[in-house]
Amino acid sequence: MKIYFACSITEGREYEKKYQAITQFLLDGGHEVPTAHLAESNTLEHEHAIIPEDIYARDVNWILSSDILLAEVSVPSHGVGYEIGYALNTGKHVLCLHHESRAASKMITGNPHPLLTINAYENISQAFKKTHSFVNKVTIKS
Repeated sequence: MKIYFACSITEGREYEKKYQAITQFLLDGGHEVPTAHLAESNTLEHEHAIIPEDIYARDVNWILSSDILLAEVSVPSHGVGYEIGYALNTGKHVLCLHHESRAASKMITGNPHPLLTINAYENISQAFKKTHSFVNKVTIKS
């Protein structure tokens, strides 16, 4: 399965280790993750070298060509919020994960879209379980 992973880049990187663990979990599970590099520690310097129009075109293309979007939303991000809305409007299933100590945006938690799933997690292994369950559920429905 091709999975677009969305995470905060410019708004804060305090969950970077969790981003890396989640993308590695997906890759280890045999999934294609075109955005796995966004979890890496040096992503900010690489992304700053690309003009906004190219970032937009690249990311929209990746969303459109992916089967689902998985977003770690513990750190608020304008870009991630936009990507979630874009994916839902194109008919993609979306999983939003957030650490239970962090409240997800009410624009996310209040969204009744049937393709949107929001899960809090206590630790990274719980995030893996929720991700695995979501991917299995979406695979069965497809």
